[in-house]
Amino acid sequence: MGDRPRRVALFATCLVDLVAPEVAEASVALLRAAGVEVDAPPDQTCCGQPWWTSGFPEEARRVARGALGAFEAAEAVVVPSGSCAAMLRSAYPRLFAGTGDEGRARDLAARTHELSSFLVDVLGAPGGGRFEGRVAYHDGCHGLRELGLGGQGRRLLAGVAGLELVEIDPPVACCGFGGAFSLRLPELAEAMADDELARVEAAGAEAVVAGDPGCLLHLGSRASRRGSRVRFLHLAVLLARARGLA
Repeated sequence: MGDRPRRVALFATCLVDLVAPEVAEASVALLRAAGVEVDAPPDQTCCGQPWWTSGFPEEARRVARGALGAFEAAEAVVVPSGSCAAMLRSAYPRLFAGTGDEGRARDLAARTHELSSFLVDVLGAPGGGRFEGRVAYHDGCHGLRELGLGGQGRRLLAGVAGLELVEIDPPVACCGFGGAFSLRLPELAEAMADDELARVEAAGAEAVVAGDPGCLLHLGSRASRRGSRVRFLHLAVLLARARGLA
């Protein structure tokens, strides 16, 4: 697991800040309960992903330089979002390649961790708590394919008493959010979400847990419009509630 950081900086992300602040609060609670001090640099802004994935690298660099500065002094950076963590870890070295900030970008990438990966791979998967219900875990595309996340989220859920983990069939499918994709092709994005919701309901899940707020926002919105009773929770929120931290 390597050296255990004593202090981390939380990169809250835009969606968490604007739509789901409880995810940031739960993430901080989990990290502190695990014995890690947490900072939240007030000058953090967007990671630049919307511009990067839309084909505007210069605009993305302009925004991303803010993150380079905000987290320069952090021992480690923890992100409760697979897509934003992937931007820092995977895209920043490419985004800044050949520029004067390439070294800073590579350094930040090496110090950045997605939340579930940090809890499991660095802190050793602190477990405990209780949550009653049948829960399905949704793998976000960025976390799965760019960060190589595998069973970290499921391992954390397996440590919660009373929780029955059920698998969606197939276990890996895009929800249709894809950041700007859902804005450019809303009908296709909605159809993909409906397909995933049908698989969730077929699995008999009462709640869906994910590590990416974008996936939860997209799926939860479609579920609400369809009158589905399935709940959608960020991994950090479920774990914090299970342990009485939120």
